[in-house]
Amino acid sequence: MNIRQIEEKDVELFLNLMMELDNETKFMMLEPGERKNDLYITRSIIKNNLENSFMYVVEEENKLVGFLTGERGSANRIKHTVYIVIGILGGHRGKGIGRQLFEELEIWAGKNNIKRLELTVMTHNKKAVNLYRKMGFKIEGVKEHSILLDGKFIDEYYMGKIL
Repeated sequence: MNIRQIEEKDVELFLNLMMELDNETKFMMLEPGERKNDLYITRSIIKNNLENSFMYVVEEENKLVGFLTGERGSANRIKHTVYIVIGILGGHRGKGIGRQLFEELEIWAGKNNIKRLELTVMTHNKKAVNLYRKMGFKIEGVKEHSILLDGKFIDEYYMGKIL
């Protein structure tokens, strides 16, 4: 297993990972079939993240099995913050990959004057909430009826960590 910064050449592998995650879990934002299967769009997302944000992937046997992105605030007043999205394929969860990705993010954050990490997570995603707490995140609030999933409204936690 290799954890590394994404590269532009990873565009097809990354799109495949995202589409696989869309089909595998209901904890990601997009439903199966909702993501555009468009290499151009995916390439521009990668290029944008390489310029001013954090985007690491987990590679195993020439396949991407996980990722963590941290999008830096664009306005001057929030340039010290990063909003996080993480996804790891089911067969690779529980192996410490999430912890390692967060450790890489914090190294990058230290070098890039980032003082705050933040994310949202569905309140019933207990494994993710536990990981985030272990990594030092605190629940800062609840986004009520934030997600419509299978015809039911789901709340999300706002979580943050001060570095």
